[in-house]
Amino acid sequence: MEYDEWITVQEAADLSGYHPEYLRLLIREGKLDARKFGSVWAINKKALLSYRMIAEKSDDGRQGPRYKTN
Repeated sequence: MEYDEWITVQEAADLSGYHPEYLRLLIREGKLDARKFGSVWAINKKALLSYRMIAEKSDDGRQGPRYKTN
């Protein structure tokens, strides 16, 4: 059986580099697999990483997350 890992919006932001509000927008638009566990929204980690990879490679104007450089 394949294990689906669910992570909080903040954990997803830390992992992906996307702002939490952008991730919430993607959830509302149905672009990320997310579920509500009690009062907390969680994002499917595999779906998040897949979305990020597709966004970075797309030629439709989307971009991957912006990372701060030191």
